Amino acid sequence: GGNFAQPVMQDLRQQIDEYCEAHTSAPDEALYAIDRDIHLRMALPHMSAGPYMGRLLQFIAQMAAPKVAVELGSYAGYSTICLARGLAPDGVLHAVEAEEEFEPIILRHLQQAGVGERVVLHIGDAAEIIPTLPDDIDLAFVDADKLSYEHYYEALLPKMRPGGWLLLDNMLWHDNIVQGRDDRTTAHLRQLNDRIQADPRVENLLLPVRDGVMVVRVKSFS
Repeated sequence: GGNFAQPVMQDLRQQIDEYCEAHTSAPDEALYAIDRDIHLRMALPHMSAGPYMGRLLQFIAQMAAPKVAVELGSYAGYSTICLARGLAPDGVLHAVEAEEEFEPIILRHLQQAGVGERVVLHIGDAAEIIPTLPDDIDLAFVDADKLSYEHYYEALLPKMRPGGWLLLDNMLWHDNIVQGRDDRTTAHLRQLNDRIQADPRVENLLLPVRDGVMVVRVKSFS
């Protein structure tokens, strides 16, 4: 007989995901329209955070109430909007996107959602832009070039406020990491997971949400 365990587990995982989504507050009209626009106009709509991940990001941002927030990898701006909605009253979100062609789309979506005045959009290479960003970052979200994650982590950490939060998306990489795959991206992210786990500067929690979200809290050494 065949091994039915894996398909059954995948089916159960899908049922759990669907149940969780059905019991998560739906996006408002503006975000719903933006999500629909992304699916109609963008070549890779799955790269957008979407309603479930967006709600998680918004909740984390609302709990952290950052004055200075950073996002690496805005894509079409959905996650940017969700993070901006959690800013402190005088807070600013610095959003970084590598692809120049996405700039007008992001700006349109930010205005549509009413957060355009709260976001500073940087177009270009995140590795070059990070050193120009403000210090004392309260909250950072990384969802950009996976092979640069380790560099982003090391570049952002010294700029974070003690007690600040750093989130890294895709840290299970389609479950490839736990399945022992050894392609370049999987190996890089596995190495970074191990590095974070051993890093005395932080406390961390790897959430099995979507594609894996590593939540990092920067320790205070004072």
